[in-house]
Amino acid sequence: MEICFILYKPAVPGNVGAAARAMNTMGFSLLRLIKPCDHLGDEARMLAHGSQHILENAATFDSFEQAVHDLDLVICTTARGRTAKHDYHSSREILGLIENKSTHLGRVGILFGTEESGLPNKLILQSDLAMSIPMKASYPSLNLGQAVMLTAYELAPLNELSKPGQDLVKSGEGWGELKSSAEILLEEVGILKGTPLYHRIMERLSIIGANDIPLFLSVIKRIKSPL
Repeated sequence: MEICFILYKPAVPGNVGAAARAMNTMGFSLLRLIKPCDHLGDEARMLAHGSQHILENAATFDSFEQAVHDLDLVICTTARGRTAKHDYHSSREILGLIENKSTHLGRVGILFGTEESGLPNKLILQSDLAMSIPMKASYPSLNLGQAVMLTAYELAPLNELSKPGQDLVKSGEGWGELKSSAEILLEEVGILKGTPLYHRIMERLSIIGANDIPLFLSVIKRIKSPL
């Protein structure tokens, strides 16, 4: 399983460098940038401090859709209240949610918003899960580098799932198949993408465990092909 960190329109090169350093210290290396600032400039490289290779290998994209097209699960980070999602999971819960279906996931993306305004509701809604970092007070808020550091720390135990020589289970037959099958079924029964009910169902589906994936797949297949 691969974990990639996605920064949406980062405006400060130093923050991108700090994020790369935070990722590297926790054993992560995959960075994706959506319409970034100069992430290869001197300021970013200085703050990366030994993690310049992450900046150099970062993939850049022009849109959110392009950046997440090959991901099985997208988890957005936000400090907002319940505006786009019904459920906002603590950063302390995300490790368990991912581990619970790790054998059914190939690539997972952790999405971070801009320094000024975070993520727009549209992208929160398009993500599979929403995560927030518990804080005693809402202000002063965490900066981008700090948010990436805390998230990377929480997810660091996942690196033990990818030890050299260990066979990894490919996704596509599991969570990815369930997600696409559910999307098709919902549209067929008139629950259309963009409606609150559609997104609520997909949101709840995102937190089921690995043992439940085959069960839900069999239910969907029975619905589509009744005896």
